[in-house]
Amino acid sequence: MKAHRFIIVASGLDHASDALEDRLYEAGCDDATVSVVRGRILLDFDREAKNLVHAIASAVADVERAGARIERIEPDALVTASDIAERAGISRQAVSLFARGERGQGFPAAVAKVSSEAPLWDWSEVAAWLHRRGQVTTGTVVEANLLDWANERAVKRRDRERTDEVA
Repeated sequence: MKAHRFIIVASGLDHASDALEDRLYEAGCDDATVSVVRGRILLDFDREAKNLVHAIASAVADVERAGARIERIEPDALVTASDIAERAGISRQAVSLFARGERGQGFPAAVAKVSSEAPLWDWSEVAAWLHRRGQVTTGTVVEANLLDWANERAVKRRDRERTDEVA
């Protein structure tokens, strides 16, 4: 089995409680480092599983068993040029050239902060483009798409739970 690294951002538990870590540990999150940032609980997992799907699914189940609500799973889908360079193992300058159309055509358009100095791209789109150029593996694209799917499910579940709480 391979170790898979990802972060689950959660809410719904008292992050000031001394028992927070024990509660998560007892629910099966013994392979996560727990921290609190801006009122959100971050569980930095290094989970062994046969693949990323199983790793994320089992971690989500464990976090929910502890009574927490999944907000999202990282690494984030929105990436800067520096993130792209790091994830793809290429230089930041190469990413800038791609984005300006000076080294290959069809680089995905930025999806956020389009007019700023720090645009953001959708990692799944960029990974697919880089894969077509032979610069990242199929596994990189699959993992990017899997994280998108897992986050879409987490958001739908969270929204459904919030609707149920109001009703």
